[in-house]
Amino acid sequence: MRQGSSGLGPLDRRYPRTGRRNVVHRHEMLQVRGRSVAWVPPLLLLVSIAVVDYHTTGEFRIVSWIVLVPGIAAAICGVWGTAVFGVLSIATFTLVDNAWPHEFRTGMPDFILVAVGGALSTLACGVRVRGERRALHMRDVADTVRRTVLRPLPPSWGGLEHAGVYLAADAGARVGGDFYDIQPGPNGTRVLVGDVQGKGLGAVETAAALLGTFREAGFHEPELAVVAEHLEERMLRHRRYTAALDRAEGDRFATAVLLSFPSDRPGAAGSGPAGSGTAGSGMVEAVVFGHEPPLVVGPGGVRPLPVTGGLPLGLRELDPVPVRVHRLPLAADETLLVVTDGVTEARDADGTFYPLAEDVARAVARDARAAEPARLAVVVRDGTLRHSGGHLNDDTTAFAVRRTDGPGANAPKWDVH
Repeated sequence: MRQGSSGLGPLDRRYPRTGRRNVVHRHEMLQVRGRSVAWVPPLLLLVSIAVVDYHTTGEFRIVSWIVLVPGIAAAICGVWGTAVFGVLSIATFTLVDNAWPHEFRTGMPDFILVAVGGALSTLACGVRVRGERRALHMRDVADTVRRTVLRPLPPSWGGLEHAGVYLAADAGARVGGDFYDIQPGPNGTRVLVGDVQGKGLGAVETAAALLGTFREAGFHEPELAVVAEHLEERMLRHRRYTAALDRAEGDRFATAVLLSFPSDRPGAAGSGPAGSGTAGSGMVEAVVFGHEPPLVVGPGGVRPLPVTGGLPLGLRELDPVPVRVHRLPLAADETLLVVTDGVTEARDADGTFYPLAEDVARAVARDARAAEPARLAVVVRDGTLRHSGGHLNDDTTAFAVRRTDGPGANAPKWDVH
C-alpha cells in the first residue's frame, strides 16, 4: 500500500524505508523500543537449565539440554550472537558438569553433543541470515519498481490536493498493474488512474509504458483528447512490441480514467468561466476508457460523475469512434474518487460486492471532513479490507483528488513564452 500525499498517518509506516542498518539487523526479530532483545530467550534458557540441573539429583541430569540454547539463538539472533551462545553453552556445561562428583558427570559424549550443536547452530544461522538478506534485497528491488511506476507525489502537486491508496493482492510482489499519477503542465493539471488487465511483471511493464506516455503528453498537449489518443497508440505499440518478443501476453488492455483540471491562465486550452460551456476553474474534463466513472464526494453527499465510458485502452480498433471529452462542473469542496475493480469487486464471505458509494456516503454523513482526499482514501481502504476480511483477489487502488484553494506550495511555474 502506498499513498499519494502526506496526511494519511499509519499509511506512511506500512512500508518503512529499508536502509543499510535495517538490512543488516532485520534478522534480529525481537525488539523493544527499537533495541534488539533477541538475546533474552536463549540467555534465560541457559540460566534456567544450569539452575535446574544444579538442584536436581544425580540420577536426573538435564545439563545436556543446554544444546537447545544455540539452536534457539540460531532462529532469532544473528550469526555472532549464535556463536557467542554456542561458546557460553560449552563453558556453562563444563562448569556445571564438573561441579558434580565424578560418578554423576555426563562426561565427554554430552560435551561433544553440546559443542557440535553449537557449531551446527551457528552454520544454520548463517544460512538463515543470508536468505533473509537476499529476501530483503528482492524487497528493495520491488520497492524501487513500485516507486518508479507509482512515483511519490508532492502534497498539493499541480494545485491539487490528493491521496492514493494501493493494496497489492500479492503482498510479496508489492506492485501490480494498477497505476495513478498527476502531471502538471502549462495547460492545466492532468490525472490518470487505471488498471492493466492481467497480473505479474507484464502488467507492471504495461503500466510503466502508459505512465511514461501520460507524463509527456499530459505536459505538452493542450487538448485532453490528444492525450487520450497518445495513450491508445502507446498501448497498441507496446502490445506489438511484446508480440515481437514472442511473449504470450495476448491482447492485453487497460481500463483508465483521464482527468484534466484546466489552467486558469488566459489562452490555455479549456480555460474560461464556469458555466460558459468550456472548462475553467470550476470545471473538470474527463475521458473514461472502460473504467468505472469517478465518484464525486462532497459535504452534500456522493454522486457518480455523469460520464459514459468508451472502450479500454488497446481495444479502440473494435469501435474506432473519436474520443469523447466530458466537461463538467465541480464544486470547490467536492472530491473526485477513482477506484479500480479491486475495490468495487471486493466480496465478503457471502459473495456480496463492497457497497462503495453507500459506505462513503455514510462516512460523509457522519463527518463532512471525510470528503477530504486524505480521509476519503482511508475510508475506502478500511472499508474494502473490512468488507473482504482482508482477503484481496485483485490489486486495489483508490485515488482521491480535488483542487486546492490556491496554487499550492508545490505548484510549478511554467515558461510559456
